[in-house]
Amino acid sequence: MSDAAALSATRKPLPDTARPVLCLASASPRRRELLASIGVTVAVRPVDIDETPRPGEGAIDYVTRLAREKALAGAGLSALPTLGSDTAVVCDGEILGKPADEAAARRQLARFSGQRVRFLTGLALLDTRRARHRVTHETYDVMFRRLEAGEIARYVEKEKPLECAGSFRMEGLGITLFERLEGDDPNT
Repeated sequence: MSDAAALSATRKPLPDTARPVLCLASASPRRRELLASIGVTVAVRPVDIDETPRPGEGAIDYVTRLAREKALAGAGLSALPTLGSDTAVVCDGEILGKPADEAAARRQLARFSGQRVRFLTGLALLDTRRARHRVTHETYDVMFRRLEAGEIARYVEKEKPLECAGSFRMEGLGITLFERLEGDDPNT
């Protein structure tokens, strides 16, 4: 037997990627794409929870609470381990979410012009069959360039970032809005 044949015989087959291995309690196409990029097939089960920050709730507590609540709600829709996540933006100590419309997106980006903005993502993985869970968060800081009103308007018109906390898509043209990026994971 050749070395290549012997090596091939010892390899384990790849998992059946057509069968979901994880329930994603989110409608976010970006989260689905990120999981697919690392070979994870998901069953998408969007959940609807109240995302209003609680009085006195800090940003980390906020995103981890929402991630946990989404995972708990999603776990009721699937027997698979369930992933819930949520991202928020903190600017000048204020928690900001997704813009309500294009005008709100333009206002958010104008506010971020020349500022350091922190992105926080809460992640919760719940496996009810094994009675296990894990909740964590990631941070990523962005230093925005000074942005002109026309530049902001063109960006919002082109990208339509209404489903994105912070009103931009880093994987799209949003990367052009920054002067500096700081953190371990730009996908946060």
